[in-house]
Amino acid sequence: MKNILNISLFCCILLGLLGCSHDDKDFKNFLKEKEVTYPGLVAKIHAKSGNLRAALVWNPSPDPSITKYVIYWNNKADSITLTSTNHNTADSITAIIPGLNEYIYSFTIYSYDAKGNRSIPLDINNVKVYGPIYRSGLLNRTYNAANPFSVSDNGNIRLNFLPRDTSVVNIGTDIKYTNRDGIEVVKQLKPDSLGITLTDYKSGVPVQFRSSYIPDKNSIDTFFVANYGTFPAITGIAQCNKALFRENRLNGDAGTYSGETTVSRLWDGSNGPQGYPNIFHSDGDHGMPHTITFDMGKVYKKLTSIEEIGRNCCNNPDQFEIWGIANISGAETSLSPKDGGWSAEMVAKGWTLLKDITRTDDGQQAKKYDFGTVPPVRYIRVRIKHVTTGDGNYSNMSEMTFWNDVLN
Repeated sequence: MKNILNISLFCCILLGLLGCSHDDKDFKNFLKEKEVTYPGLVAKIHAKSGNLRAALVWNPSPDPSITKYVIYWNNKADSITLTSTNHNTADSITAIIPGLNEYIYSFTIYSYDAKGNRSIPLDINNVKVYGPIYRSGLLNRTYNAANPFSVSDNGNIRLNFLPRDTSVVNIGTDIKYTNRDGIEVVKQLKPDSLGITLTDYKSGVPVQFRSSYIPDKNSIDTFFVANYGTFPAITGIAQCNKALFRENRLNGDAGTYSGETTVSRLWDGSNGPQGYPNIFHSDGDHGMPHTITFDMGKVYKKLTSIEEIGRNCCNNPDQFEIWGIANISGAETSLSPKDGGWSAEMVAKGWTLLKDITRTDDGQQAKKYDFGTVPPVRYIRVRIKHVTTGDGNYSNMSEMTFWNDVLN
């Protein structure tokens, strides 16, 4: 029995050795006497969204044998190949994948060496690709409808916008307009800015605007709103700068009732009818008609209108003339404003009658009057012919405000 067991054990060992030899030969035949080689993997791969395309970015493998990378998608139905020439892991490689649909994709990347060996697959999933659907939901920045623009006295236009929508990534808004040389200009309103100033805007030309967005902060493409918006019509009407106004009494002008009721009360910025002494109050030594004169401090090329506010009770002008001239040198008249030839002398001296005004109310509340077409003006002369009380000596007013078209 012992001999039989020994013989059986020997046979098993012999068969095992023969079997191993046979399997090893079969395995080598299967591999064709070659060992399996896996090229190195790339590192830190990530995706960037785009407009009907995407980008994959990675650090190259340090494996010097790698000659190319192949990226597959759509279940390997589509692919692109990138030649590998850089093995510096501190650098990055970017693969742009074009011709995609607006969809969420998965990509697989392989490294290949010159012998055709490839690495194990490296997948990157949930890559969003954007397109016309995303773009159709984008809107232009909203301008401030309550105060769309302001005009400075030097002709600059400030366009005012509401805060941006923080639910999307706005990267700017293009402002398109024509400058005073007739050249189309595009400037950009920054995302966090509530306005932009145009220093060379040409009056009467529409201003258009279009906002741009990216789907996320890593996007490789910018999406513009499909259509431009149009800003409300911009006029260059601005209030003349009262800080520049100065008294400029001429021969024949009325004096003032007291040192508190000077002509300068007409531009002190008061609102509504004022009471004594916050008014201009003429002296009693110059009967009707009488005049007052002042300097607006600079030449205004195109005055457009005047607003006059009377006193809160009495002696408010209801018949008065507004005269203007650009240069007062040699323009002083010799005749009294009561003289029938006074108007003719004013014209001969270069003055222009800007407006002959008649009020039919009590003269207290603010009333605005347009001038029409007038020459450049710096100096204003007011000839008061009649007041609401019929008083023959005194006239009172609270405020005068002038506007001009700074864009012309």
